Amino acid sequence: MSATRPVLVVTGGSRGIGAAISVMAAGRGYDVAVNYQRDAAAAATVVATCEAAGAGAVALQGDMSNEADILRVFAETKTRLGPITQVVNNAGITGKSSPLAEADSQVIRNCIDVNVTGALLVAREAARALLAQPERKGRAIVNISSAAATLGSPGEYVWYAASKGAIDTLTVGLAKELAPAGIRVNAVSPGITETEIHALSTGEAGRVERIAPLVPLQRAATPNEIAEAVLFLLSEASAYTTGVVLRVAGGR
Repeated sequence: MSATRPVLVVTGGSRGIGAAISVMAAGRGYDVAVNYQRDAAAAATVVATCEAAGAGAVALQGDMSNEADILRVFAETKTRLGPITQVVNNAGITGKSSPLAEADSQVIRNCIDVNVTGALLVAREAARALLAQPERKGRAIVNISSAAATLGSPGEYVWYAASKGAIDTLTVGLAKELAPAGIRVNAVSPGITETEIHALSTGEAGRVERIAPLVPLQRAATPNEIAEAVLFLLSEASAYTTGVVLRVAGGR
């Protein structure tokens, strides 16, 4: 690991979009901290793939709704890889889908704990880590939002849509707050994407097949297509871009 290599933290980096971001970043010169909550084997696979690409990589367990875990993940990243230069605020859950009138209050609370409170705490620690390096160029944060923030997800999980609306607002406000320090903050807002979240979190394994025909491009995104947008916003190719929510939703 070189002291000049950028160090990227990806929360929720062991599967789906997070895993795609981690692997793609490793191939483009980043050292990567892959955060995961439960699936140590999946995180280890991502780390091995990153290392095969020549990157320094570590798997760091932590619940991104828990402040102590968030603090530890950031501290361990700095100890094991070096000062953090970029953060992808990706960890998120939906909860079992249902109309709001039928939703269990704990499902709603769990979603808000991870997607809003946890994301705010991750963003806070990202800001602290990047502000501590005023001389470092290219510092950036990318939040992962969702097209649900504007579509509303009626009949599925309007609480999740609301949580992602909060991410959009966080992005705009934090971008303005950190811009004078030379730190950029943007978000990527994916549409329906081929990941395990539909079966594991919503409880609807066939959701991709149900939603894809509603997309103007007539298909779901791949995780790599979302990762490409994230890597663009992390890179110097977007050096004059901040406070943007980049929709990658196939026209939906």
